[in-house]
Amino acid sequence: EEKIISMYGLGMSYRDISSHIEEIYQVSISTATISAVTDKIITKVKEWQARPLEALYPFVWLDAIHYKIKDGGKYISKAVYTILGVRLDGKKEVLGLYLSENEGANFWLSVLTDLQARGVEDILIASVDGLKGFPEAINAIFPQTEVQLCIVHQIRNSLKFVAWKDRKEVAKDLKSVYTALDEETAQLALTEFNDIWGRKYPNITVSWTTHWAELSTFFKYPDSVRKLIYTTNPIESLNATIKRKTKLKGSFPTEQSAFKVMYLAIQEQQEKWNMSSIRSWFEIYPQLSIFFSEIMSKYTK
Repeated sequence: EEKIISMYGLGMSYRDISSHIEEIYQVSISTATISAVTDKIITKVKEWQARPLEALYPFVWLDAIHYKIKDGGKYISKAVYTILGVRLDGKKEVLGLYLSENEGANFWLSVLTDLQARGVEDILIASVDGLKGFPEAINAIFPQTEVQLCIVHQIRNSLKFVAWKDRKEVAKDLKSVYTALDEETAQLALTEFNDIWGRKYPNITVSWTTHWAELSTFFKYPDSVRKLIYTTNPIESLNATIKRKTKLKGSFPTEQSAFKVMYLAIQEQQEKWNMSSIRSWFEIYPQLSIFFSEIMSKYTK
């Protein structure tokens, strides 16, 4: 059973697992038996999804990955919401997996409500992509949480409709905005950018200005914190790891089958994270005690 679950966690199909077991042990095993063995994971998945969480997570990243899952006789794309947090000891933890037919702020609201119900009282900074209504959904449940929109997503969106011949120069001039020393310098750089490109690409400046409150959050923090929150790369890296484990599947016959493989991939990654804290945590932790002194004082007696 351990071998079967291990191979299933690697993304192997029931047919491949059956062939492999027969090759190793000279024993024929049906796909129905393999399914019964892997179904034992479901209980663990449900327990994991409902487990109590820490009261405080200094950093949280939220994102979704999409899979083809059979529903009503046909395969449709569904969003699996992943939430990655950093505990007070500086170690990463996947807080949960949630499934919906599409990604939207309303569903994220229910996800955040579930986190609260499982014991989360405070999140200091949440890093998210540019999904409309996302910051409002976060602050509806955690009003003291600061939201940072992913700078990388913002740059991609800014360059999406830029002519190929202009992309290099536009990207270089945008870089002066998000690499500025402080928010004031960044705003001046954005004004200069608009002077150069505003007439040709007015939507870029409009987008940055509209979302400036959430795009500029990271400027108030030192480099060690900035590097951690300015992008959703930490959770995208996790999702890429999960995707590698599930790529052999291509699609899933049920929601449960998708969760089984994802859960196994996450547990494998979690074991690695438990070995050490994130880089520069010894620098970051004292900064949190300064910038979030009131909240941190509740958890550091």
